[in-house]
Amino acid sequence: MVVLPILWTVLLAFQRLRLLNLRSSGLFGNFTLANFEKVFGSSAFWGNLATTLAYSVFGTAAAIGVGLVAALALRRRFRFRGLVRAAMLLPYVAPIVAVTYAWKTMLSPQFGVANHWGTRLLGWDEPIAFLSQRSSEVSVFGWHVGVPTALLTVIAFEAWRSFPFAFLFLTARLQAVPSTLEEAARVDGATLTQRFRYIVLPQLLPTIAVLSVLRFIWTFNSFDDIWLLTGGGAGTEVISVSVFNSLTARGDIGGAAAQALVLAAILAVLIGLYLWRLAPREEQS
Repeated sequence: MVVLPILWTVLLAFQRLRLLNLRSSGLFGNFTLANFEKVFGSSAFWGNLATTLAYSVFGTAAAIGVGLVAALALRRRFRFRGLVRAAMLLPYVAPIVAVTYAWKTMLSPQFGVANHWGTRLLGWDEPIAFLSQRSSEVSVFGWHVGVPTALLTVIAFEAWRSFPFAFLFLTARLQAVPSTLEEAARVDGATLTQRFRYIVLPQLLPTIAVLSVLRFIWTFNSFDDIWLLTGGGAGTEVISVSVFNSLTARGDIGGAAAQALVLAAILAVLIGLYLWRLAPREEQS
């Protein structure tokens, strides 16, 4: 179930195969490095890799940041805290098709609520096509800066959908922090910022490190979010979407398998880093 498909993908990556001649080709054909030469020599691949890295890094950082804020905000007891915590999990457990449809409707330039309130209250000159506009200019202190509109939108969606995962881990770690440490610091006159910086944050750093690696790996390998939101258009084509397009749109089985192996190699390095450096530290903490 696992080993044989992986081995077949490796064999396909070293053969020049198209979808039309797959059935007539044997398991062992003429092996070549042409697929990898095509992948590494393509400017589109490096552009997709840069997009994937930007999407993974900023999506991971935003998800963990929002999860940390939510965990700290819901740390103290108050009425209906359990209900609010349960509501925080909705973006993570909701069906991906449903939430992407809701976001596409909300961000629609024709009838979306975001553009409706943006043009009425925020003074937008015209509606913004968040999911189909590659870039837009923003004036910052008189300087016109181009921002990747669609890419930032899918990053925001990734952060919104993934922050409950970080929220769960950080909430569990916060509950394990001894309350006596903060009480002693409060008696000594430490401010809220000092208590967070010198007491709470050091307790959370091992968990944040593990979350960063895990969320980066999963975001780097993400496909369904971007495919359902933009289809990989408007500068949001990550490597996983490129693999799918190579296989279905162009019928290039060998090229798709080569890209998939490159993606797997990058992920294998990250997983090895996690198992070598971070997993033992988390077990000790």
